[in-house]
Amino acid sequence: MIETTRDKISLIQLSDLKKFGNKVNKFNANFAVYSIDGRQLLFCDSKIFESDISGIENNCAEIIKAYKPGKDIVISGEGFLSTILKIGYENVAVAYIDITGLSACCHSELSDKECLTGILELFAEKFQMDSVSRSQMEKVGSELSHVYEELSLLHKLSSNMKVTEHNSDFLQMACDSLTDLVHVEGIAVLLEKVIDDSPRFVLAAGSGLIDIDSNMAAILHSRLLEELGHGKEALLDSNVETPYKYIWLDNIKSIMVVPLFGKNSSGMGSGQFKENGPCITGFMVAVNRLDKPDFDTIDMKLFNSVANGCAVFVDNSKLFKDLKELFIGSLKALVSSIDAKDRYTRGHSERVAFISKWIAERLAEKQPIDHEEIHRVYLSGLLHDVGKMGVSELVLCKIGRLSDSEFEHIKRHPVIGANILSGIKQMRDIVPGVLCHHERVDGKGYPNGLTDKKIPLIGKIISLADSFDAMTSKRVYRDAMTIEQAMAEIKKGLGTQFDEEIGRVFIESDIYKMWDIMQNAFSDMAQDKEFSNYGAAAVGTLLK
Repeated sequence: MIETTRDKISLIQLSDLKKFGNKVNKFNANFAVYSIDGRQLLFCDSKIFESDISGIENNCAEIIKAYKPGKDIVISGEGFLSTILKIGYENVAVAYIDITGLSACCHSELSDKECLTGILELFAEKFQMDSVSRSQMEKVGSELSHVYEELSLLHKLSSNMKVTEHNSDFLQMACDSLTDLVHVEGIAVLLEKVIDDSPRFVLAAGSGLIDIDSNMAAILHSRLLEELGHGKEALLDSNVETPYKYIWLDNIKSIMVVPLFGKNSSGMGSGQFKENGPCITGFMVAVNRLDKPDFDTIDMKLFNSVANGCAVFVDNSKLFKDLKELFIGSLKALVSSIDAKDRYTRGHSERVAFISKWIAERLAEKQPIDHEEIHRVYLSGLLHDVGKMGVSELVLCKIGRLSDSEFEHIKRHPVIGANILSGIKQMRDIVPGVLCHHERVDGKGYPNGLTDKKIPLIGKIISLADSFDAMTSKRVYRDAMTIEQAMAEIKKGLGTQFDEEIGRVFIESDIYKMWDIMQNAFSDMAQDKEFSNYGAAAVGTLLK
């Protein structure tokens, strides 16, 4: 119990009590402080006389029993003065002045007793006021600390709002961060999804002990709409102050559900909630507050703020997805337009993109090339021949040897392609591959006759991929080479046509594995899937 009382009386307060006891000693009186359970916390001896400790303990016990709030602050008796020390409204100790030694001094007993009564009364009042002030300061400090943590959480959410991040990762981070700040049994975020042509709310992220099936999700959505329809900001329910408003599972003691409002939804909830108003694209659920009986308005405001941030992120993700799909559609249209110009090279662009990615990935094992650069290599390979749209079909599809002027006409396609893509801000990083895919390390390439170090890495990779696919593809004027024949030609061209390091990395890779993947992956349906999966990720790099 001494430890318990000392936890309530701070070290600063104990120090103040000791200082007060030293002042009491100057009146030739002894001073003691006893806890409510009768344990001595402090004794200041004047050295003038010896106090009857057992008598003091008995007196303190009687004082505690007889004490009634509202009576005089100082309790006096034969040979002593005392008061109850309070922290807030709680009695924590008895301050006791033993004045049996006053008669030994030369001062008037009455005046000294009156003086001690006055200063004890003042001290008791000050002790209580100080404890209230300290309690308020601690409360304010705690609230400020909590507000700081809340602001830090909201800042963390806003700082991580990258549209290229998956919804699940961002929402999981929000749930985990909230769990660190607000002590609950479980938190979950549910988002609207269309499943079998029917809109439903499904679990997108969660933390702690929480399990919400489709039936529970529908119930939560319905009850949330009802509360919002009555002008509430959220659904709050428990049986702490009033009975439950709704019937819940036995394991739910308190629950809070806040909406995620968004602009882009399949319509579920918008008509039921507010005509032409915001749609509910999801909601956040928290169950069972652990460190207090129930959720309160402060919790609701925090969760609403986090939910608003999540809703903005989800909306932005949907817009980004739509933008990516539009962009991918434009790329497909460009690639299709190239195929339409020359039916004999149909699929060449997709194959060059795949081979370029293969080479870049193998090269990344030997030198620092990040995923974003590999994505750019892929897209540059995909669009390397886009400039052929500006080449006459008569020249492009001519059977037989080209004249010098016709060859010069075809040699313009890298520059035409670069000019087409340079006008698109997001494409500028892939332009070097389009412009330089016919350059040679010996300087005999086109359009600019660049040599080794002046040719960008992306151009060297696509040059090799373009040549390999051209050699292994059947043309109207020749049959396709075998893999072995193509690899022999590449070896012959190392250091002249092709970069030696890149060429060796390609030759030493598992070419047959790459070839098998290509044979299976470039049917019409599989090719579409390859573009949708990897192409979408690559496009995300451009749209950052």
